[in-house]
Amino acid sequence: MNKSDFYYDLPQELIAQKPMEPRDASRLMVVHRAQDRIEHRHFYDILEYLSPGDVLVVNHTRVIPARLYGRKVGTGGKIEFLLLKRLSRDEWEVILKPGKKAPVGARFEFGNGELLAEIIGHADEGGRIVRFSYEGVFEQVLERLGQMPLPPYIHERLEDRDRYQTVYAKYDGSAAAPTAGLHFTPELLDKVKQKGIEIVPILLHVGLGTFRPVKEEKVEDHHMHSEYYEVSPEAADQINAAHARGNKIFAVGTTSVRTLESVADDAGVVHAGSGWTEIFIMPGYKFKAVDALITNFHLPESTLLMLVSAFASREQILNAYEIAVQEGYQFFSFGSAQLLL
Repeated sequence: MNKSDFYYDLPQELIAQKPMEPRDASRLMVVHRAQDRIEHRHFYDILEYLSPGDVLVVNHTRVIPARLYGRKVGTGGKIEFLLLKRLSRDEWEVILKPGKKAPVGARFEFGNGELLAEIIGHADEGGRIVRFSYEGVFEQVLERLGQMPLPPYIHERLEDRDRYQTVYAKYDGSAAAPTAGLHFTPELLDKVKQKGIEIVPILLHVGLGTFRPVKEEKVEDHHMHSEYYEVSPEAADQINAAHARGNKIFAVGTTSVRTLESVADDAGVVHAGSGWTEIFIMPGYKFKAVDALITNFHLPESTLLMLVSAFASREQILNAYEIAVQEGYQFFSFGSAQLLL
């Protein structure tokens, strides 16, 4: 497959710049894969497609204020860090710009010298390994100095940091939000539970694996960046029990899909565990654990578009995206949602 097979034309004005208020008022495109049929709804209508006994799998990662702006010690040159992956208590993998200012041994300061960083090594694809030094608790320092790592296609300032978190976000570690979950409100989740649907949390800390652009023209040559996941024994048991009784597993977001498919065996049994996944799902992949997918509309030629094109078909998805453009749906992180049944 070629990267260009996953291109579509998107007018800039359809890229959502602000989160929807309230969260569940976003538009929802429902794609019935088997019937090749599309419905236009709102996200709060999603209850109609869930049955008692089904399982809603959510990713309860929390986005950290992972973007830091600082200065090079000695020259005062400006630098931007994006924290990607915690390697130890004070060592992180980061991407930074401008990269030419950051050889091994270079030092940077953030705030009024409240946080210092030294480059101690190189990482994949131009990244760096850095060691931070600071007084107190790192998370508290980061909360004061860091900014939410909004994607580059969002140009408006986010007034409320919590709007780039899901309402069920719990464990710090992501460099980007699992955006399909942004549509849920506490009230909608209560209605889900009242209908007899189980909400099962799993964890995948979102890094660049999900969002790194595909540079190779041959899709198969693209290498995914690894991301940390956890699936508890309780979560695995609930998912397996639902499948055993004939109910469906609804994955909220591509991060939930990638986690479940990383821990499922060929028989579709989900196994508890934790580790790092580099799973790259593209057309031709046979899904083992996921029956339905709640997701947003993704960037052209992205690994996320390839994943949803595997869950439906490339033709079905590109047709749905063309209809979404015609109907004025909003795209990307703060945009409209899709339910693939």
